[in-house]
Amino acid sequence: METGKKVVFIKDWILNYVNSMPKKAETLVIGISGGIDSSVSSTLSAMTGLKTIAISMPIKQKSFQHDLSLKHQEWLKKNFKNVNGFTIELDDLFNTFEKTLSKFNNEHGMANSRARLRMSTLYQVAAANNGIVVGTGNKVEDFGVGFYTKYGDGGVDISPLADCNKTEVWELGKELNILKEIIEAPPTDGLWDDGRTDEGQLGLTYSELEEAMDNENSKNRDKYNKIRNANLHKMDPIPVCKIPK
Repeated sequence: METGKKVVFIKDWILNYVNSMPKKAETLVIGISGGIDSSVSSTLSAMTGLKTIAISMPIKQKSFQHDLSLKHQEWLKKNFKNVNGFTIELDDLFNTFEKTLSKFNNEHGMANSRARLRMSTLYQVAAANNGIVVGTGNKVEDFGVGFYTKYGDGGVDISPLADCNKTEVWELGKELNILKEIIEAPPTDGLWDDGRTDEGQLGLTYSELEEAMDNENSKNRDKYNKIRNANLHKMDPIPVCKIPK
């Protein structure tokens, strides 16, 4: 499907989902980070005409990341009258969390806890606005290598970009006239104090990951499978102990 038609298809899908709900939601709530995925997902949400709340949630954020988030928030409000933008500072909350759990300190765990605090924030805002939480994950992250936080950015009500690869999301961003700074910014999950990029963590570019996902004979297939296998617990259903009758 060509990019322009894909934009319309996803926008309509979001609207149709809301209209099909037994108790129709009034608001779409989405966290924005200054990255391409959340910028595209929030723009498609705004295009539905439904009330859309775009929230920046900095936690020890690098200034360039937060600045892009705020710029996108302003761009949304300028282009869509149905968008409300908020910045909810979570530094104090995270610092208290980190201090309270100091006996159980773990760098990777604390990085994921940032994402989980943001998820809790989005659901609180959604509850206060009869809303649903809109996800930002793409196909290679959500179903390929599991590059997201379980019950963090993976905790959403709908996932409009989850059948689009990262390279497709960039094309959607260009079609939607997303800020050039955001399109060109190196992808990062923003969960680490050192500002590490996605490529730095994964060891492969998104183009390489997508090629390895689709091609069993790819030279990067072994690297791809190693990342995927480590994260399958996120993508598989929760194991349930079935009691024999």
